[in-house]
Amino acid sequence: MRGIRIGSAFGIPIKLDFTFLLVLPFFAYLIGADVTNLTEVMNGLFGTSIATGPLTSGSMSWIVGVTAALGLFLGVLLHEFGHSLVARKFGFEIESITLWLFGGVARFVEIPEDWKQEFYIAVAGPIVSVLVGVVSYVGFLAVPESQAAVKFVLGYLAMTNVALAVFNMLPGFPMDGGRVLRALLARNRPHARATQIAAEVGKAFAFMLGIFGLFANLFLVALAFFIYIGASSEAQQTVMKAAFENVVVRDIMTTREDLHTVTEQTTVAELMERMFRERHTGYPVMRNGALVGMVTLNDARGVNEVERDAYRVEDVMANDVTSITPDAGAMDALSTMQQHNVGRLPVIDADDELVGLVSRTDLMTALNIIQTTGALNATRATDGVGERSSPFEAR
Repeated sequence: MRGIRIGSAFGIPIKLDFTFLLVLPFFAYLIGADVTNLTEVMNGLFGTSIATGPLTSGSMSWIVGVTAALGLFLGVLLHEFGHSLVARKFGFEIESITLWLFGGVARFVEIPEDWKQEFYIAVAGPIVSVLVGVVSYVGFLAVPESQAAVKFVLGYLAMTNVALAVFNMLPGFPMDGGRVLRALLARNRPHARATQIAAEVGKAFAFMLGIFGLFANLFLVALAFFIYIGASSEAQQTVMKAAFENVVVRDIMTTREDLHTVTEQTTVAELMERMFRERHTGYPVMRNGALVGMVTLNDARGVNEVERDAYRVEDVMANDVTSITPDAGAMDALSTMQQHNVGRLPVIDADDELVGLVSRTDLMTALNIIQTTGALNATRATDGVGERSSPFEAR
């Protein structure tokens, strides 16, 4: 979720995902088309008698629909700032807040593992939503019923922000309630184990939400899907982080002695033949013993088959190479690969010398070994964690 940056507040970048640009007019339409029913609910809930006539005359229903939808997402943004500012108080760096299809996401550089910190960060968002709802309700009471449009919008925001807080506190990890559950579970068990339990509860919640959504609202089905995927993904990340706690790149990389490389003058045809024969999909490119680039199967595919004898590696290789040091953590290597969308990283020592290569396959194989044996064999079997076992890995 990259998003378009639209500004910042408290030093935190605010972004809009393209799905937000789709869901905002959709919500505005739903609110505008249902103004009459929403007003009746509001009157029954708050004991008021807002007239629907002024809200449905001309284009007024669409004006209040757009205003209410914008107010709703402003409440979501404040909800995420609640999480973010409390997290910053605990020393965590906030990468950005992004508004998207299902509301908002505050991206932290590092996820808190102290259960108290996670608890306070998780509940901060719903607390802010309740406060926004209370402020909206106070404004709703203060506005005379003659100002039907303003009163409707404030009443709508009062209802939806409180509803948002309640919904987020359901145990649908990685929603706020699921994070609160994980925090409470982590009081007397390892963080990774607490995450696994919370994720299983979250996936069960997503399943039930999806079944309910089939009969009520297909939007809930989509939300259930993303909750399920989010729970599975974060559980996997947490388990990997725990497994790789004391593992560094040096432990799992393919060393320089075992590394296959190519030169800039290698033709693309020769490169493709080597890839087929050696079952590699990426090579460091060397010049006089120094690393000058990386070339992958995707790079070579860009050359027509009849021209591959004429093109050389230097014509298609990537010159701007993302690398890592041998003493960096295994999880740092994985994060770097994900951030830069690469499948392998050259390992460069303090003297700027190439000492090895680490790939996603190295990391996944090491993870399997650790989970099976409880430790990573420092001797590394030759067919164990080398990248050669995965010929389909993308750069």
